[in-house]
Amino acid sequence: MNPENSTIIDTLTGSFLISTSRMPDPRFSEQVLYICAHNYEGTMAVVINRPNQFLTMDEILTGAKLPVPDKQLPPVYVGGPVEPDSAFILFSSDYQAEQQLAISPTISLSREARLLEDIARGQGPEKYLFILGYAGWGPGQLEQELVAEGWLVVPADDAIVFDVPDEEKWQRAALLYGIDISTFGDVVGNA
Repeated sequence: MNPENSTIIDTLTGSFLISTSRMPDPRFSEQVLYICAHNYEGTMAVVINRPNQFLTMDEILTGAKLPVPDKQLPPVYVGGPVEPDSAFILFSSDYQAEQQLAISPTISLSREARLLEDIARGQGPEKYLFILGYAGWGPGQLEQELVAEGWLVVPADDAIVFDVPDEEKWQRAALLYGIDISTFGDVVGNA
């Protein structure tokens, strides 16, 4: 392994993957994924714009025998097809968990139960997404999909992750960088 390449391969961590019209997998149609890890072992990302239609944060907290805060809670998200029963919390770095993966200076990921307890008590992070499952790729697999133009990679924006309504995230993530994703397939070509 060339140490100089280790920096290059990790540059996608903290980026968005935006599905294009050429996405062959219907599970990812009009999805925005946040890349949590990208290295020689593969890639791990979570979908940030697909709310779970069958499960709420109230139900998650009640099921964990935790108090339900008296405020509007965010939806539970379907993070991807891998380990759909595994829970992750993507959160703003104003909160520090004992066990967390710092994805960027402002966003971290954790599976720590104490984080969910703090959310229930109103002492958690200011902004968070509770996510079930993730999307994963083996070594080089995502890079092959990028060549096939099923995904567009753009720098991530915290406001898109936490503040933009889910139904607008796909287009807004692309438009933030001057790309009209709805016409993307019409203008892509090979030179």
